[in-house]
Amino acid sequence: MRPRHASRDALRSREFEAYVAGAGGRLLHTATLLTAESPDDNPRARHLLTLALARTYACWDGLRGDDPYDRTRQYLASGFARGAWHRHGRLLRRRPHPGSPLARLSPRERLVLVLRLYEG
Repeated sequence: MRPRHASRDALRSREFEAYVAGAGGRLLHTATLLTAESPDDNPRARHLLTLALARTYACWDGLRGDDPYDRTRQYLASGFARGAWHRHGRLLRRRPHPGSPLARLSPRERLVLVLRLYEG
């Protein structure tokens, strides 16, 4: 790898790490609300967030001028909706946490409620 590419990749990595350090907590909370899991036991939410962050990192260079938080939130919502409809994979078959008030809602209702009221 050329030195210029290495330094550009290192800068990209540092920028993305700073973004995740700043926005990761709020994004995980959003994912946890979407999956209606307990904040202490949220493997589906963490998996959903990991996929959304991977997609955000893949298009990081093209985000100049766009808000990376909005893009990641968009990926969270589309990943959750797609997973709720397809119902494949071990993590997607788990039921929501029974103590969660959002557990009684359908996945589509949860998506609308979280994006509308929590994310505004």
